[in-house]
Amino acid sequence: MTTRDPNETKSWRPATTLVHGGTTRSQFGETSETLYLTQGFVYEDAEFAERRFNGEAPGFVYSRYANPTVAMFEDRMKMLEGAEAARATASGMAAVNLAIMSSVKAGDHVVAAKALFGSCRYIVETLLPRFSVESTLVDGTDLDQWKAAVKPNTTALFLESPTNPTLEIIDIAAVAEIAHSVGARLIVDNVFATPMFQSPLKLGADVVVYSATKHIDGQGRCLGGVVLSDEKWITEEVMPFVKHTGPHMSPFSAWVLLKGLETLPLRVAQQTSSAAKIADHLAGQSAVSRLIYPGRDDHPQAEIAKRQMTGGSTMLAFEIAAGKEAAFRFLNALEIIKISNNLGDAKSLITHPATTTHQSIGAEAQAELGISGGLLRLSVGLEDAQDLIEDIETALKAI
Repeated sequence: MTTRDPNETKSWRPATTLVHGGTTRSQFGETSETLYLTQGFVYEDAEFAERRFNGEAPGFVYSRYANPTVAMFEDRMKMLEGAEAARATASGMAAVNLAIMSSVKAGDHVVAAKALFGSCRYIVETLLPRFSVESTLVDGTDLDQWKAAVKPNTTALFLESPTNPTLEIIDIAAVAEIAHSVGARLIVDNVFATPMFQSPLKLGADVVVYSATKHIDGQGRCLGGVVLSDEKWITEEVMPFVKHTGPHMSPFSAWVLLKGLETLPLRVAQQTSSAAKIADHLAGQSAVSRLIYPGRDDHPQAEIAKRQMTGGSTMLAFEIAAGKEAAFRFLNALEIIKISNNLGDAKSLITHPATTTHQSIGAEAQAELGISGGLLRLSVGLEDAQDLIEDIETALKAI
């Protein structure tokens, strides 16, 4: 038998919520959240099992549907995000797929920003049409394109902000108005901003998705995702999808992610501080032809960033002027910063999007999005900022 922590109902600030929110304790009164590694649950008699399955008796029936440890993670995330409900998934892409597929049926239409992670574009461009769902891609920063793209049968709009990897900022509130004008739901991937710097639901979005693999874990240990929205939609549309298709998060991953949430504010604050210092340093380098950082006044959408974000991001992108070969020489000369396609980690990670995360979208789409051969995406970690700057300086000399 587990008991809900009575303090959960209090109105806490984010840092406190991320340590205590949603905690349940067994009869042993453990300090750390309990890891319930179980597939199923037993019932005192057949009558009780019947009541549990028909919803008359609250509780758990199978860990593919719900699990006590996973429920703690979901509760903590919905308290942080200000959402009515949440469902955790096995990965960030499972969360994106769940959010989109729970919003459409054959004959519907989806509008999405062009600047998406490669796998997200695959769902929108390739997967949806297989199920007779039409899709349209637009320049996310151009509100006129959003307005022109929506139709009477549009049921979902989807965007990332900041985008991956060019860190464009899309006006969430304005796109939400466009979505609601045709009765559609706006789905926002909030990974790059993190829940510490941006609250899409407060800006008018209907659904928020995260790859919990990134900042929420933040230490390279496990995969996870989460979808957050209103109770009615989660219960009526998302939960049946989870129950019958099986993308649910494992209890062990949920336990790891609960530990990650405890330090999320501290990690993100430090990473963002270092990212800003690195961005300022790169801005003065002759070998760098383009720098993109949402916390700087020279960002193309700086005004929107200041309006809807409370921090600059742990992420930045920059372009090596001499192109792909020079970018590769730069990457190979780094010592502290590691080459990896992950992000939001305690370790600083860098990748070449054109040949990794966005390789699958093709050269034409890359060029349209500004993903050149010289573009690099840097996820700043928890190392000393000056050590990272010196590492970058050494690598720039190798060009």
